[in-house]
Amino acid sequence: MLRRLYDWTMAKAAHPHAQWWLAAFCFMEASFFPIPPHPLLGLMCLAEPRKAMRFALIATLTSVIGGLFGYLIGWGLYDSVGAGLIGSLGLTESFPIAACHLNERDWEAILIAGATPVPFKLLTITAGFISMNLLTFTLASLGGRGLIFLSVGILFRLFGAPIKAVIDKYLGLVTSLFVVLVVGGFIAITQLGGADENGDPADSGPGAAIAPVDPVP
Repeated sequence: MLRRLYDWTMAKAAHPHAQWWLAAFCFMEASFFPIPPHPLLGLMCLAEPRKAMRFALIATLTSVIGGLFGYLIGWGLYDSVGAGLIGSLGLTESFPIAACHLNERDWEAILIAGATPVPFKLLTITAGFISMNLLTFTLASLGGRGLIFLSVGILFRLFGAPIKAVIDKYLGLVTSLFVVLVVGGFIAITQLGGADENGDPADSGPGAAIAPVDPVP
C-alpha cells in the first residue's frame, strides 16, 4: 500500500501542474491545513532534481504568504474563525503556551517553528492574536521557512539520484523517521514553557498574562 502511494505521488510530483499544488499546500499549511508540505516538496525534488531549488523557493515564498494569512486570522478574525480553527486542529491547549513564548522570545520562536516540523499555523495565528510586529514576523518566517525548504532543495539538487535510491530501497524506514520527526515536533511545541525549573506550570514573565486565555468560545 505504501509503495503504491509512493509511486502515485512520484507521478503526481512530476506533473506539469505540480508546482501549483506545492504552492497551494504550502500556503494552506501555514495558516489552516493540517498536512505538512514537506513530503510533496521532497518527492518533487526527487522527480526533478534539476528544479529542486525552484521548488524550494516556491515552497518558501508561498508558505510565508500563507503565514501572513494565518497572522490575519489571529489579528482580526480570531473570535469568528481562529478559535474554532485552533480547536479543530487539536491545538487549544498549545495556544496560550505559544502566546507566552512569542511574547518572551519574539522572532526566535517564529524562526524555530518555521525551521522545524511543528504546526507552523499555531505560531502564525498566535502571532496575529498578540499583534506581533508584522515586519519582524515576516522576516522571521522567511528565515525559518527558507532554512528548512531551501536546505531540502540544495540537498536534492546536489544528491538527488543517490537520495532517491535510498528512499526507493528503504521507503518504510524513511517514512517512519519522518513521522517520528513530525510527532516529536508537535510534542515539543505543546510542551514549550509548560513548566518551570521546579516542574510547576509557567506563571510569570512577559507572556504570563495571556496564559488563562481559552481560545474555544
